[in-house]
Amino acid sequence: MSANQVSLRASAGAPGRVLIERRLRRYSGSTQQRVRAVAERHPRLADLALSFPPLLFALALPRPGEDPEPAIIRAIEGRPLAEVAAAAGVPRWLRRLPVDALTGPLPVLPTGELFGRRIVNYLPRSPKLTTAWLAAVSDAAHWGNEPFAIWIAREILCDVKAVTTNNVRLLGLWAWFSHHPETDGYRLMPTLWRHELGFRAARGAARAWFERVRLELNLGDRRVADLWLRPGPFDGYEFAALDSAARIAEEAAAMENCLRRYGGSVAYSLSRLWSIRRDGRRIANLQIECGRGRRPVYIGELTAARNERAPFEIWLLATRWLHQHDLAAIRPVPPKLQDVDRVQAARWRRLWRPYWVAKRRIPEWLPLMVSWQVINGLR
Repeated sequence: MSANQVSLRASAGAPGRVLIERRLRRYSGSTQQRVRAVAERHPRLADLALSFPPLLFALALPRPGEDPEPAIIRAIEGRPLAEVAAAAGVPRWLRRLPVDALTGPLPVLPTGELFGRRIVNYLPRSPKLTTAWLAAVSDAAHWGNEPFAIWIAREILCDVKAVTTNNVRLLGLWAWFSHHPETDGYRLMPTLWRHELGFRAARGAARAWFERVRLELNLGDRRVADLWLRPGPFDGYEFAALDSAARIAEEAAAMENCLRRYGGSVAYSLSRLWSIRRDGRRIANLQIECGRGRRPVYIGELTAARNERAPFEIWLLATRWLHQHDLAAIRPVPPKLQDVDRVQAARWRRLWRPYWVAKRRIPEWLPLMVSWQVINGLR
């Protein structure tokens, strides 16, 4: 026997010491020394290796800035296990969590009784999942809400690699705004979060919502006045201008394509978007781009539904329609960058303010100032 094994003093006698020693060996090698040091302070602390292994771990490796001593004293005094866990900030529903792979302090987690009764159904059975599972549940509760955290606890067991930090943040934003119909974020939602959704479906819906958010930030509720070209009938087809965020979003949903991403280029007068229709039926979407220097405007993209390549005859149609205009006379006037940026900043703050207020902080991944780098990272 090692010195550590001999020094463990469990009140249950020799059989209890053997069982405690067996449980202590389950803690990862990098943490065993600190866990044993706490266990050796008193038999009641050692007994936590049997009754509440994650609590013993938390007492040995507390979160930065937290003092485990009040909880340790309560354990030594024989206070109820629930009281000791509360003093350590460890929810009781963690009692059956595998500790084999834990290497760092436990994250902050919800402690409510109702939450605990629901989430125990999704505790990871494999120690390899424990750390990622805890981090995802903590982030989901912090940046989303408790129902969303329970959903993440379920979904991460199905596909742990898909549940990344950025995905949890984006999905958490979407889930939070899904519960707040008084906000602009809710108004922009084509699909609300609900517990029945699978992860892939939810991620797709959240990304579609965020693309709509991007469109709102770029265009808001304004209509594009200078279309460059004339809308209306041509050769049996209809060329309809997509001159607002609402029309672009409606078209993107109907055509199942990525039109929402072009809001920025429209706002800065780099392009214009059109819907080609026949007898009221959408046929294709056309992007007209602004030529640099003395070059005229030209066809940038022309796609059918779901971003598929448009038929050759539609290309010929769009080319004839474009060249019926006096292209030499079209000189798009870009707006002043500072004006666009100022309006976007106002929309950004109005959109996210309810979330910042509710969370009582402005997270670095959703800063006070507009950050397209952040937006591109989340979507």
